[in-house]
Amino acid sequence: MEHRIGVIGLGYVGLPLAVEFGKKYPTVGFDINEKRIGELRSALDRTREMSREELLCAKFLTYTTSEEDLKACNTYIVTVPTPIDVFNRPDITLLIKASETVGRVISRGDIVIYESTVYPGATEEDCVPVIERTSGLTYNVDFFCGYSPERINPGDKNHRLATITKVTSGSTPEAADIVDALYASIVTSGTHRAPSIRVAEAAKVIENAQRDINIAFINELSMIFARMGIRTRDVLEAARTKWNFLGFEPGLVGGHCIGVDPYYLTHKAESLGYIPQIILSGRRLNDGMGRYVATQLVKMMVKKAHRITDANVLVLGITFKENCPDIRNSKVIDIVRQLQDFACNIDIFDPLADPLEVKHEYGIDLITKESDLKPGYEGIMAAVAHDEFKRLDIRRYKAPGCVVYDVKNIYADSDEYL
Repeated sequence: MEHRIGVIGLGYVGLPLAVEFGKKYPTVGFDINEKRIGELRSALDRTREMSREELLCAKFLTYTTSEEDLKACNTYIVTVPTPIDVFNRPDITLLIKASETVGRVISRGDIVIYESTVYPGATEEDCVPVIERTSGLTYNVDFFCGYSPERINPGDKNHRLATITKVTSGSTPEAADIVDALYASIVTSGTHRAPSIRVAEAAKVIENAQRDINIAFINELSMIFARMGIRTRDVLEAARTKWNFLGFEPGLVGGHCIGVDPYYLTHKAESLGYIPQIILSGRRLNDGMGRYVATQLVKMMVKKAHRITDANVLVLGITFKENCPDIRNSKVIDIVRQLQDFACNIDIFDPLADPLEVKHEYGIDLITKESDLKPGYEGIMAAVAHDEFKRLDIRRYKAPGCVVYDVKNIYADSDEYL
């Protein structure tokens, strides 16, 4: 099969994929965001996942907002976000809309591959019927499907698409062969062929659920050890001397993967009559960590005789993780909201985040330049471990008796660590 690839959705997942395929195959990168397409045509990636040089290396890649340009493709890869709603229920609206787009352009013999994280069964139970209804074609007769879960780690320059083993699957043995060979052509670390689409979907969703549970365990330990007056990281350092101790760290769990994917699995489990215990317990604990660390900061400020009302507090970071501009589902906002409830004056400093995006998403103003910081903060919350913050001399901005709460263990002289 001579692949002509259409990648639908050019975010953190879709763009690196389109670039890699665009080095070898005729590839169309499709996104409904006209501003995004304009920037990519100018070799600018605001997510910072791809450099200008990397974008220019994709000689066979074009960008478009027009569905018409997808009609020449015969292999479609869907990489749109799959978030949760305010009630922590899966929201596959974008996935359904992307499937409708595919249905309007697909032809007989084509393959549709999904990469978006979903609950097991979503590809064939939710997406395929949309393609069939929109196109008038029949699944596994006129068109075929595959599922290959994304494993992109935003901001990670060591683990990239080509160096992460790719799980692949297909709706028929022949489709599975084609999908596996396609990914094997760009992934140097190899592929793992799952026996079915549902298995591949399940493998993806448990990867992040497992990590979420492990972090929740360490977060709970940090709460216990705080009451004992011992430092969690000192305990972990000692425990890691045993060869089989898992090296997880306490912290905020947000973003569009670890803080979301477990809810896709629990949703499916509940629809089958099983109420998960451990997964939901870990989610509840991790979801409360932002409020917890904010309250701990306030308690320490009270002990140092600071007046909390109108106290000046600096929050370092708003993105969901270090060295990444992505603010989706960031748990730092929970810290901010809790401090606002205590009537503190809060400055949020993040040189990587987009201030307009932060204002639109959270309704707060963002400081992006160190020169705009002011001295005299009674409290400093180090929430995100950007490299820029590791070089920041926070002593310049501390008021007498300032409390520094270090979520990410950045500063050696912090008053408290998570």
